Amino acid sequence: MRILDRYILKKVLSTFLFVVLMLTAIILVIDVTEKMDKFARNNLSLPVVLSYYGDFIPWIAGLLTPITVFISVVFVTSRLAAHSEIIAMLSSGISFRRLLVPYFLAASVIAGISFVLNGWIIPQSNRSRVIFELKYFENKLYYDRRNVHMQLSPDVYLFLQNYNNQTNTGYLFTLEKFTDNRLTEKLMADNITWDTVQSKWILRNWTLKKVDAIFNEVSGKNIFTTTGNEIDTVLAITPKDFENEMRQYDGMTISELRSHIAKMKFRGLTGVENYQTELHIRFSSPFTTFVLVFMGVIVSSRKSRGGTGFQIALGFFLSFVFILFFILSRTFAEAGDLSPLLAAWIPNIIFAGIAGFMYRYVPR
Repeated sequence: MRILDRYILKKVLSTFLFVVLMLTAIILVIDVTEKMDKFARNNLSLPVVLSYYGDFIPWIAGLLTPITVFISVVFVTSRLAAHSEIIAMLSSGISFRRLLVPYFLAASVIAGISFVLNGWIIPQSNRSRVIFELKYFENKLYYDRRNVHMQLSPDVYLFLQNYNNQTNTGYLFTLEKFTDNRLTEKLMADNITWDTVQSKWILRNWTLKKVDAIFNEVSGKNIFTTTGNEIDTVLAITPKDFENEMRQYDGMTISELRSHIAKMKFRGLTGVENYQTELHIRFSSPFTTFVLVFMGVIVSSRKSRGGTGFQIALGFFLSFVFILFFILSRTFAEAGDLSPLLAAWIPNIIFAGIAGFMYRYVPR
């Protein structure tokens, strides 16, 4: 690594750190101002609020990373261009491609650290943050899905007409067990209630039907029925399966997201697109850093008589356009109108194309 590489690398990383801290501080002040009445209404003490923002700050810093990288690169490069340093570099025989090397080294450092933080570390703190926000900032969730179907194991299927998550009670319960694609057991109950002491389900007014493949000549039947008023049993579901899943993916690591997606697909649950989109975004974000760094250098490497104001303003404009593309693609994916994989990568694809066009045609 040459002295020039270290010089640019140091400037980009230090500016990036400064921009992250500055934007995080601004957002923090705005967020505190907006939520002050909610803190007062819930009588939250200062240590509780500080604990919440201890989890909030890493999350918002990680969320802003791609955009802050872009802004930092635009600021650093426009300053170098304004001081004729880039002209001197190119005049000394350094090609523009070679000039990009320290920028991509900085992007590699930031993208690598960001991937590890967003993939495994920040989700750990996000769990308590999401729980806090759902408890104090969101309205109480009332589970309103009807005709709930779940596959609990390869040959076991569950049905509930509706579920009340305030009393942890499900109504018109049916559990069917198949063997070699043939119904062999059917358990029905008027309602099931979660016993918090024993961590079991209590079935009331239940009926169990077992089907024997061989007809019994003595009894004259092959279906045996058992009934009762109340019985407790263990099922492969808990009240957590009926809790509010809003932004639950924020508190999941990459491995946990994969496991949860597989579980949702197996049970045939809705909303799996939200988790798939989040998983793909975790992997596309590091590449976003490289695309925005590349574009940032191209946008701001030309010396302007009017100073660096235009380049910085253009950098902010392109940042907001990227955010708009990101939000729209994610919204369409979560609504089921767009593939989660495509939604996570389409902003990168579009902006990589724009950067390639600018690299070829924009004077530098």
